[in-house]
Amino acid sequence: MSQGAAPAEPEKSTSTRAEASPPAGRVLVRNPPGWVRQVLLVAGKDLSIELATGEIITTSGFFAVLVAIIGSLSFYSGADAKQSVAPGVIWVAVAFASILALSRTWSREREDGALAGLLVMPLARSAIFAGKALGVAAFVTAVELIVVPVSALLFAVDLVQVGPGLVLLALSATPGIAASGTLFGAMTVRTRARDLVLASVLFPLLAPTLLAAVAGTRELFGGAPIGELVDYMQLMGVFGVVFTAGGLGLFELLIES
Repeated sequence: MSQGAAPAEPEKSTSTRAEASPPAGRVLVRNPPGWVRQVLLVAGKDLSIELATGEIITTSGFFAVLVAIIGSLSFYSGADAKQSVAPGVIWVAVAFASILALSRTWSREREDGALAGLLVMPLARSAIFAGKALGVAAFVTAVELIVVPVSALLFAVDLVQVGPGLVLLALSATPGIAASGTLFGAMTVRTRARDLVLASVLFPLLAPTLLAAVAGTRELFGGAPIGELVDYMQLMGVFGVVFTAGGLGLFELLIES
């Protein structure tokens, strides 16, 4: 061996090379993510798009504020407006803004075949429903965070006093709004007049939640303790459970038809 020659590298053993590469004719297949991971992936997709554009929160939040302002000006009745008018204004604004957010959420899936691409992915149909509903729930929560302080300012509501009760009422109402809206949004996503059809179908179904939310908020603004609002929260919770279970079971049938 010459003095300047580098030492030869030891050859890798045959067993090491065999372990590094799969046998000929064998294809490695990755296991699909679990159901919870699939839900988070679908919800994360919607939330990441919204963080990049801010379209849904901006439009639905602005619309909710307009509804609250118009309602406060149209139905103001003096000192009694805080208890008699403010609860209805808050939840009507949330309901209308939620319809707008739902419509835009499903409109995104129609663009450039996004819905078809989502359906061909190895995702459970129930996971797609749960992920979409989770994203819608986040949008509805953001609208509530916008409209409640605005309504409190318009009607001189002390949020420090009634804030905890409003949070519990919102947590009880939001799942039902999101689940029912996601389910019927999937039903109307392929129709031409989907915005009108969605509103026409969804508002009657939201009536139990809206009535319970308005009644509970009225009692809260009237000075009732949180313990007296449990019945309203339970009613809204039952509504949310029914539509969540129905969506998990029926979503595949609706989206494939």
